[in-house]
Amino acid sequence: MRRGTRVGLGVLNQPQTTEDPVRITTVFRRLIGVTRLFVTAVTFEESAVVVAVRPTWRRPRCGQCGARAAGYDRAPTRRWRHLNHGSLRMFLEFQPRRVRCSACGGIRTEQVPWAEHGSYFTRDFEELVAYLAQVTDKTTVTRLMGINWRTVGTIIRRVVARSLDDEHRLDDLRRIGVDEFSYRRFHHYLTVVVDHDRRRVVWAGEGRDSVSLGEFFEELGEERCAKIECLTIDFSAGFQKAARQYLPNAQIVFDRFHVQRLATDAVDEVRREMARRIDGDTEAVRGVRWALLKNPWDLSGTDRLRLAEVERRNKPLFRAYLLKETLAKALDYRQPKRAREALDDWLAWASRSKLKPFVRIARTIRQHKQGVLAYIRSRLTNGFTEGINNRLRMIARRAYGFHSHHALIAMLFLCCGGIQLSPPLP
Repeated sequence: MRRGTRVGLGVLNQPQTTEDPVRITTVFRRLIGVTRLFVTAVTFEESAVVVAVRPTWRRPRCGQCGARAAGYDRAPTRRWRHLNHGSLRMFLEFQPRRVRCSACGGIRTEQVPWAEHGSYFTRDFEELVAYLAQVTDKTTVTRLMGINWRTVGTIIRRVVARSLDDEHRLDDLRRIGVDEFSYRRFHHYLTVVVDHDRRRVVWAGEGRDSVSLGEFFEELGEERCAKIECLTIDFSAGFQKAARQYLPNAQIVFDRFHVQRLATDAVDEVRREMARRIDGDTEAVRGVRWALLKNPWDLSGTDRLRLAEVERRNKPLFRAYLLKETLAKALDYRQPKRAREALDDWLAWASRSKLKPFVRIARTIRQHKQGVLAYIRSRLTNGFTEGINNRLRMIARRAYGFHSHHALIAMLFLCCGGIQLSPPLP
């Protein structure tokens, strides 16, 4: 057909065989994938097919709230981008009515069954864009779908807004984890809250202090806050302050990874101090950093020889290594009584070790002793939250950074918020 050829229903509905013909409405409704519309005409343009459609209902509905409303006038004819049909782009064309909605209190464009209010893309098109954004970068999505880079972000936010179950997302929270994520230079952070039971992100907001986490608890409400039994966090003073203010009955569990990280950093600090002070015998500290920081089961034969050399030549550094491993062993106990006794012994040893970094962290752990021991009973860590952070870093790296926290939060919910997409795949 030549460019701009318009095909009426009567021509295509002529029988071609002895069998009953397939109506064009049925054909294009199946191609489009939307059942609550009528096809009135089809126009072929250069590299595109335009399908004129209209909703099946007669009385218009408000595009914002969905309530039936009285007609006001007709808006200009509009086109919505639909999924490509082979190499042809497909558009749905309709002249929507405007309605006077008593519920919304204003003039609104009517609702259409194939697209969201205010969007120029069909729902199937947006679902496919969001699905591709979960697995690849935005630039690739723009090339595959033929849209602008910023449009991809707008579509993602719209899909998240309609797919995220805001009404029940914060219900039935019992055990939650809180962590921070740095998404830009110069101290731009997000506070991320996860549900340990459902293994998904339930909230994210800008900042990493007590005010940021307080916004989550304010949205949660006093009744639902009272049902939270356990909260896993790091040693952030801001998170602790918000937890004490809003969750007086919840058990605070300090993440085991962060507890052991204190000892690991202390070992490295002792090693650096020894390297600065050592006089002549540099073999006692040279090349031993990773042997000191590795787990015992990851040590190679060369690492074991280096540790033996440290034990022979540098007693304070080897003492720091033993303190690190002894703390990890104390946290391995599953019996609360044995874990408490082991931790008390470790605190006494670290306090009299004459190693300033360990004296300092012993003071910190003693101050938060109940939260550290709470891990023994619950066995909860922020491992899942750290995994979310790693996935966020991959998403941010794939997008070469995010300038807005709104775009990053939308991607976070899209990939880690439990959203189930249903794109029109074969």
